[in-house]
Amino acid sequence: MSWTHHPQSRRRALTTATGLIAATAVPMTTAPGATASSRAAEAQGPSAAAASYTNPVIWQDFADIDIIRVGDAYYYSASTMHYSPGAPILRSYDLVNWEFAGHSVPVLDFGAKYDLNGARGYVRGIWASSLAYRPSNRTFLWLGQIDFAKTYIYSATAVEGPWSRLTTIDNAYYDAGLLVDSDDTLYVAYGNTTISVAQLSADGRTQVRTQQVFSTPSSIGTLEGSRFYKINGNYYIFLTRPANGQYILKSTSGPFGPYTLRQVLLDLRGPVSGGGVPHQGGLVQTANGAWHYMAFVDAYPGGRIPVLAPITWTSDGWPTIQLVGGAWGASYPSPAVPAPPRQVTPLIGVDTFDGTTLKPKWEWNHNPDNSKWSVNNGLTLQTATVTGDLYWARNTLTHRIQGPTSTATIQLDYSAMRDGDRAGLALLRDSSAWIGLKRDGGTTRVVMVNGLTMDTNWNTTGTGTEAASAAVSGGRIWLRATADIRPGAARPGTFSYSTDGTTFTRLGPSFTMGNDWRFFMGYRYALFNYATQALGGSVRVARFELSTP
Repeated sequence: MSWTHHPQSRRRALTTATGLIAATAVPMTTAPGATASSRAAEAQGPSAAAASYTNPVIWQDFADIDIIRVGDAYYYSASTMHYSPGAPILRSYDLVNWEFAGHSVPVLDFGAKYDLNGARGYVRGIWASSLAYRPSNRTFLWLGQIDFAKTYIYSATAVEGPWSRLTTIDNAYYDAGLLVDSDDTLYVAYGNTTISVAQLSADGRTQVRTQQVFSTPSSIGTLEGSRFYKINGNYYIFLTRPANGQYILKSTSGPFGPYTLRQVLLDLRGPVSGGGVPHQGGLVQTANGAWHYMAFVDAYPGGRIPVLAPITWTSDGWPTIQLVGGAWGASYPSPAVPAPPRQVTPLIGVDTFDGTTLKPKWEWNHNPDNSKWSVNNGLTLQTATVTGDLYWARNTLTHRIQGPTSTATIQLDYSAMRDGDRAGLALLRDSSAWIGLKRDGGTTRVVMVNGLTMDTNWNTTGTGTEAASAAVSGGRIWLRATADIRPGAARPGTFSYSTDGTTFTRLGPSFTMGNDWRFFMGYRYALFNYATQALGGSVRVARFELSTP
């Protein structure tokens, strides 16, 4: 379901239930007097016809996009809500092929609820935030507000980290965009309907001033998701109308305005069948001067997935999306960019948990108990919580689902489980199901469980019902989940298991994955191990494989 059916802001929705680009100032290098078609041809270059890309450029859940270029590399930040570490950063050299690079927020240390300690932080945490690069000290900056209370800024000299907290600001810069101006001054555009601009101190640690710069007309409704730019001497605040529009403000007089409003798109047909209108993302310029807009489309049950389109500029300095047949194109010529220094690491494939750290594609459901897991050529998950509710279980490790359909397979050693333990592979969201092991009375069974549910306040309403089971022995098993996340309807997930890694047996009925928008995050594959009686048991995941048909 798209935001189009719910004309209220995310802030209001999340408050009652309980996009991202900030960039360095850049010149507009395209000749202002050129026609749209000639500018597009010049921007793409002579080799543009030799290659094309298709949308979505990534069929995984990466919402509230912020995108920047530093040298020949592009970096993309996204929302993660209650998952930890937060604010993942993807890297690309061509805007089409992406890899995980790191996370801007190493741990959600914003209160006990993010530790599943007496409270839960579902659908809180990292919302639309901002990623920027400051050339003067060669530092990456991430800025985001938490729980409508405070704004946090993290910094690092490399996107891989280490990232550390630079400062905490008492103002909550909602859906903020961070601009590093050409004179190195830091500005933040933020707000819902009422849009404001703040200036930060030279070291970025405090607020110098803030001022309202725009009030959204009632005829438009809600505008949020600020992205802040300086292009060719003009200041722009790029704003979304959830979930079917994109608007832009322009000031020729400085960062504090006055600003003029123009519509960029409204109810534009998107490139993903069954998906929503492309919106809320960021603008980015290639080294040769071409501009692109990375937006997302609502595509539940999988989440919100990124789509890319070329941008041209009018002679008086307004952006225009290059359409195909009156819609956001299903494909476009590939951006003309230098040859990449290397191939990026694919977002799907096999992970044998080599080394002693998790790869950045993994995120925990809330903060983990770091004393209860380890990686050393395999992932060991000790039980970290005594509970009968997976939604309360700590150390549940998640991976985004690849669309339109994909399969996750794990090899699991369960020989060290104890009575009362539950371990396995889930399709995790506010309505969930799993396949895994139950050990009771010294006997282990493989089971399929469905009926794990939450209400719209994210309280558990169902802890699950065992739908099928089979006896197993030997201490090792392969578990498999297959998910269809094509948007537009509720879709099936299925589960199977194997005792030899080759022949798989279906277990249980199809699980219907919900496509309601209010949880915001899409379904994920999740690895878990929790106790219902006492701590002390463990399992070991030797291999995880994410594959597509």
